[in-house]
Amino acid sequence: MFTSVLMIEKALTSADVEFVTTLHGDEGVDFHVLLQPRGDQADRLLRAIDDVALGELDEAARENETPEGAEAVGQGQRALEVSLVALRATGSAAEGRLIEAHPLDALKGLVDEVEADEVIVLTDPHYVEEFFHRDWASRARHKVGVPVLKLFSHSKV
Repeated sequence: MFTSVLMIEKALTSADVEFVTTLHGDEGVDFHVLLQPRGDQADRLLRAIDDVALGELDEAARENETPEGAEAVGQGQRALEVSLVALRATGSAAEGRLIEAHPLDALKGLVDEVEADEVIVLTDPHYVEEFFHRDWASRARHKVGVPVLKLFSHSKV
């Protein structure tokens, strides 16, 4: 059995689920999912810049409508549950938790706890953070001690 820690920022789409569950062919995979709800004002600015870079000007203008704080936690919990149900529907084992602070510390702790074989970071593009190698995948490669695969979400939810 292969053990993967899957780090996400929103509910998995059906295309995302198919992609991550078929990465290892017929080998069974236990997924341990970490989801961090949307962040603070600095995150809002970075998300707006990413939207502009992708040509999604309407999305950039609506970034101030993105839930934060307690509201984001509620939406994050629902997104996590949807993702776990979808992973389990493929026959994979899946458990998960929300992370609210220090995502890389939580990632490192979970990798050690479950003796993970790999980390999969599945997010939308974050051009500013990626350019400066401050995105989750770039930073995790120096911290977790297992291979880190960075994938982009197939579509927006």
